[in-house]
Order: sequence, then structure tokens, then C-alpha cells
Amino acid sequence: MLNIRRLVSLPVIHAAGFLLIQQEACSMPPVDDAVLKQAIAWRHTIHQHPELSNREVHTAQLVAAALTEMGYVVHSGIGHTGVVAVLQGGKPGPVVAARADMDALPVTEQNDLPFRSVVKTDYLGQQVGVAHACGHDIHTSVLLGVAALLAKQRPSLAGTVKLIFQGAEEGPPPGERGGAELMLEQGALDNPRPQAIFALHSFPDLQVGEVGYSAGPAFAASDQFSLTIKGRPAHGAYPQLSRDPIVTAAAIVSSWQSIVARNVNPLDEAVLTVGMIRGGTRYNIIPATVELQGTVRTLSGDVQALMERRMRDMTAGITAAYDSTFTFEYQKNNPATINNIALANWAVPHLAEAVGSAHVKELPPTMGAEDFAFFAQVVPGFYFRLGVHKPGTETGGLHTPTFRGDDSAIAIGIQSMSGLLLSYLHTKPTVRQHPG
Repeated sequence: MLNIRRLVSLPVIHAAGFLLIQQEACSMPPVDDAVLKQAIAWRHTIHQHPELSNREVHTAQLVAAALTEMGYVVHSGIGHTGVVAVLQGGKPGPVVAARADMDALPVTEQNDLPFRSVVKTDYLGQQVGVAHACGHDIHTSVLLGVAALLAKQRPSLAGTVKLIFQGAEEGPPPGERGGAELMLEQGALDNPRPQAIFALHSFPDLQVGEVGYSAGPAFAASDQFSLTIKGRPAHGAYPQLSRDPIVTAAAIVSSWQSIVARNVNPLDEAVLTVGMIRGGTRYNIIPATVELQGTVRTLSGDVQALMERRMRDMTAGITAAYDSTFTFEYQKNNPATINNIALANWAVPHLAEAVGSAHVKELPPTMGAEDFAFFAQVVPGFYFRLGVHKPGTETGGLHTPTFRGDDSAIAIGIQSMSGLLLSYLHTKPTVRQHPG
């Protein structure tokens, strides 16, 4: 049995103008061996049969069937493949939510797990491997384990729990919609509306047993851009006859880097990465066009707007100087994930009670992105990171072929998430959304 210590009453906490009041203590039941064994089995099945964004059909069926058997009211097909389940406790109280993502990545897995993926599928016209290289299989199995534990405690639950299993967190395929934004449009947070929402993410930089958090900005906004430079083609031996788009592209890429270095306040955070340059067909031909694609990451709306504006202005000036034309598309994908400061200050002591204060780490924001941000814009949210690295094993990085999260992290995930949800129902904190 995994024993979770009794949560003690905490004093009033004042944070950023918000007031939290601990009203009573609660007792967290142990995670029994049957729940943990089943959660690990779910993880192995999901990991071995990964599905790409908006294609999580079998994963969603597994989730919906398990939740129905537990006694949840289940709604499927939200945001294509999303599943929303509601458990009303035996006593009145608040509504609290938790979310897990289900989709995998077009990555060929390279490790020795006995349940590793060998799935291949078509992705954008190419045959690719498919793998849970970001830990979404762990997230889903953890939340199913939480669901099983809470279902056993239903008569004593003082409130309602809403569990959201989301597809397409990694982004839907081109030309499709999906993910958290579409689930919200289709009512994922309605009837009933939670007062707070929680989620976790696998983090290979933390060991199993550790959890990490950030108060305020936690993950960056993720923007995507595409630039096409139109010049004039010519033979490579006669460059004077061309308007070389490769030279123009080189000038633009170099100049863009000065935006972060000289336009963004050094106390703010921003990343501008050109991840693709495509142009030309032969070594001695100057092409007519060059295409660039990349991403911008920021932690505030003001810096996000500054980056787009300066990129457009510089591109216009440089292409004019090089006697070329251009088309520039800038798409805002995910907003920044901002943890509600009051909710974070409430949650940290409860995480400490669940896993031990020495294992709760405050982390700086990451410039990675997470579409949990859309949920956290609607209701107060808290997103924390779950250590998945087992010492002595090779974990690999997120989104890489060698990523592997250890099964032992599942117990800690169930323990920490269950502790937060049950503590929220019993302590009934007052948490208001960030202004705006």
C-alpha cells in the first residue's frame, strides 16, 4: 500500500491579492495495489498502441470504457476524440477538474522497453513510427488511476470531480482543429463548471518521487511563422542577373536574432528559432524562392506582440533593400500557461503532504508550450511536473526516440494528483481567476 499522510490544517495564506482559507483537514486514502497494478497495465497498453493527434480513437475508447465501469457519467467525442467524465460525490461541495492528454508523436521509439511501440502510420504523406515520446501515456494512466481511487471514495466526497482526457495536445494535423481550444468550444468545462483545474506533465529532469512547479508563468506561448522570399532566378555563375533569395534569407535570419538581443527587455524571456530553410534544386542555380519556417516562444502578451511586429518590420525592410518581395504568415498557437499564483501557493503544501516537502521543487518557467493554457485562461489552473527519471536508467529527452518514463512514476502521479483533488474538495479554497 502507498500511504499518503494525513493533510493538516494550514493557516490563511495571502498571495497577490487573493485569499485562501483552509477550512478543515482531510484524510487521503491509500492507493491500493489493485489500482496501481491496473494503472500500470493501462500505461503499457496505451504506450504499445500510440495514436497521433486527432486519431486517438482506441485510446479514447479504452478511457471511456474504464470510466463507465467505475461509475462516472461519461461524454465522448468532445473535440473529436476527447472524453469528459463526471463523478458527483455523496456530499455537497465545490467542483474541481483534472486533465490528461492522450496523443502520441511521429517518432520511432528506440529503447528496450518490453512494451515499446512498433506502430507505424502515415503522417503528412510519409510512413513514420509513432511513440509516446512526451509521456502522455503516463498522464492518461495516472488520471485513470486517480479516477479509480476517487470512485471508491464517492460516498465521502464533498463535491464533484470532472476528469478531462484530451486529444491533440501536440497540435492537430494541418487543416484540422483539435486540442484544448476545441474541447472548450464544445463544452468541456461546462455543466458543471469547475472552480479550479489541475494537470501534470512528465519531466525527465526530475527523478521519480519528485514533483516540480512554477507559480505564475510556467510554459511559454507557442507561435509559428512561415516566410516565403521571392527573388529572381539565375545561373550561379551570373549572380548579377539574379535577386538572390538565399542571400536575402541569410540577412533576415541574422537580423531577426537582434530582436531578442536588442528589442526585448533582458528581464523578459523570448526565443526565436528558424527550424527550416528550403530553397534551390542544384548547386549552380540561384533559385526563385526560399521558404523559412520556425517558432517564437514568449511568456507575456506584450513580448509576443513585439516579436511579431519587429519580425514583420525587419522582413519588409530587408526584402526591399534586396529588391525582393515576400509573404509572411504568423500563427499564434498556444498562449502562455500561467499558473494561478493563489492556487499554486495553496497547492504546494498539499503536494508536500503527498510526496514529502524535500521532493517538491520550485522550477523556473520553460520555453516549451502546453495547450493546458486554454483551460487555465477560463478557470484558475495549476500545472505541475512529475519526475519520471529512474536513477541508473537512460531517460532521454522529451520528443526524442529514447525518451522513457519509468512505471514507478505512476504511483507518485496518482498520489500527488489525488491528494490535490481531495484536498481541494475538503478545504474549499477561495481562488479567483487572474484579472483579464
